[in-house]
Amino acid sequence: QVQLVESGGGLVQPGGSLRLSCAASGSIYRPYAMGWYRQAPGTQRELVAIITSDGSTDYAASVKGRFTISRDSFRNTAYLLLNSLKSEDTAVYKCHFDDRWNGREYWGQGTQVTVSS
Repeated sequence: QVQLVESGGGLVQPGGSLRLSCAASGSIYRPYAMGWYRQAPGTQRELVAIITSDGSTDYAASVKGRFTISRDSFRNTAYLLLNSLKSEDTAVYKCHFDDRWNGREYWGQGTQVTVSS
């Protein structure tokens, strides 16, 4: 089992920045991938960014160049820096842990990001 604890999020003006964190604990084996998905009301959940245990990253086209995902492998924590935020970034962001060794996935509790003036 893997437990995820998220932090960050909140209300920010357009053009502002936020940082999300996701700390994983429990039975963590490589390979794995951590990242965030988001879902706004009336829309489908979409992948925002992921980072693998070997450090590879991938981003949704809509956030590439504005968001940066990183990790502290010692603390099993992933970070998502959200820059140049737009109103369309408003959504619930959920941390996702893909345990590729055991073929299981886990979700964080989610955090609201609201971009509004």
